[in-house]
Amino acid sequence: MVEHRSLRVSALLISFTCIALIGADLQAQERESIFDGVVHIETGVLTEIPATPRLEEGLSLTVRRIDVGGAELYVEEEGSGTPIVLINGGPGGTHHYFHPWFGRASKYARVIYYDQRGTGLSDFRPGEDGYSVDQAVADLDAIRTTLGIDQWVLVGFSYGGFLAQYYTTTHPQNVAGLVLVGASPGMWTELGGSRQYDYITEAEIDKMRDIRATLREAREQEGWSREQYIQLLIYNNHINGDWKRQSFYRPTMDEFAQMALYEWVNDTDFNSIVNQSANRVDLTGAFDNNPIPTLILEGKWDLTWGDPKPTILSRNHPSARMVVMEGAGHSIYSENPDAFFSELESFVTHLPPVADSDIEAYGQRLAAWRSNWKDSPLYYLKVGWGMSGSQQIAAGYEPDWLDEITSLSDLLRIGFALYDTEKYQESLNAFVKLGEIAEAEGSQNRYALALIWQGHMLDLLGRRQAAIDRYQSVVDMKLEGGIRHDQYGLSYEYSPYAAERLQTPFTRVENSSN
Repeated sequence: MVEHRSLRVSALLISFTCIALIGADLQAQERESIFDGVVHIETGVLTEIPATPRLEEGLSLTVRRIDVGGAELYVEEEGSGTPIVLINGGPGGTHHYFHPWFGRASKYARVIYYDQRGTGLSDFRPGEDGYSVDQAVADLDAIRTTLGIDQWVLVGFSYGGFLAQYYTTTHPQNVAGLVLVGASPGMWTELGGSRQYDYITEAEIDKMRDIRATLREAREQEGWSREQYIQLLIYNNHINGDWKRQSFYRPTMDEFAQMALYEWVNDTDFNSIVNQSANRVDLTGAFDNNPIPTLILEGKWDLTWGDPKPTILSRNHPSARMVVMEGAGHSIYSENPDAFFSELESFVTHLPPVADSDIEAYGQRLAAWRSNWKDSPLYYLKVGWGMSGSQQIAAGYEPDWLDEITSLSDLLRIGFALYDTEKYQESLNAFVKLGEIAEAEGSQNRYALALIWQGHMLDLLGRRQAAIDRYQSVVDMKLEGGIRHDQYGLSYEYSPYAAERLQTPFTRVENSSN
């Protein structure tokens, strides 16, 4: 479901409430940054990526494959000391981008790199239940067991930060320390709008739109594989300004090539599949009274989320230390490495022991948290817009959900789910609630949308005059905005569409998305 809107590009100053603010790496100050405002647009679209080697080829690593049950995962190790496992982001990224930076940590730690099932150099075998965050956690613990590790430090980057937190809630006894790097909070809360396009110009956006269209056409003509298409898309986008979405400093051309070739390799639809399961987890309150030492590292210029995100994450970890670093975007460890690895070394080499009794008490609190989270109506709603998601929502739906839920998007999702499963009266009730809240909030477009779908349900219930009344109200609003419901193949402008429905009743359309 996509609303028509114009893209706004602006430059916002960022202010964080934090415990520490660490300066930028002086050696990086001469690199081009997002502040320089340089616009580089390539002529045409490149269809070849320079053959840049993998970074592992120049490193001294112990490499193995570990059977986690139904799949083998690619694992690397270097160094000795306290074991730390690096969990990459995505979903769908790979361990490659941790090289060569975390070689610094090998001086005092046993550093473990791996690719998650369905990504990178690991097997693309989802298993009977398919890819999920629960599977990812089970796979990670299988690596720990195979390597003979009792406790380790989790270093989770981006989505990997969410996975590290989720692992901690299921295996707290195995975690000696938790390090969250530009981490996804994994919370059902508003993090503020993404700022990823604040430093990208309209010319760069237009170029990336042209890149996508050109490569799609070329893929059909040349018969490229999905992997080839994605690699070329990533490479062309990044060299034409897309790097500004998450980086503070412009990567080198070799780094652009490595990103495209090795750092976003995954099974078909891996990202959307895993995100669906991740979205059903709410970590809010999971770390109250958490006895496990925790360090939160944020880049001051990480534009992935809105301004409130670091504070929200920190508040969910009341015992953690948070450090915000200057001269860094999303990948702090590569953009301000001196400050990053100074903090990491201090944390890993000074880990205090945690009493077994404290872990046991924390585990009991986690059981209560888990029960509350899964009892929430939102647990059912954190699914996609396809038919399978609608069936899950409808199966758990209770009418008193409408007394608890006030989010317009959640009410819309409930209405669609009940429509998909032919529960038209209950769907009508959801759209009525949506309309009441939208009207009270002054959201004219959402109010019109609610009235249109009320009219749809009334048509399906055989209450034609009541449906006409709803459609006429939208016609009278004379709105210019519109909306797409991709799952139904519908796209319309609010008032003109309502005028059509005055003449012709709505007839059912099926949700064609899975």
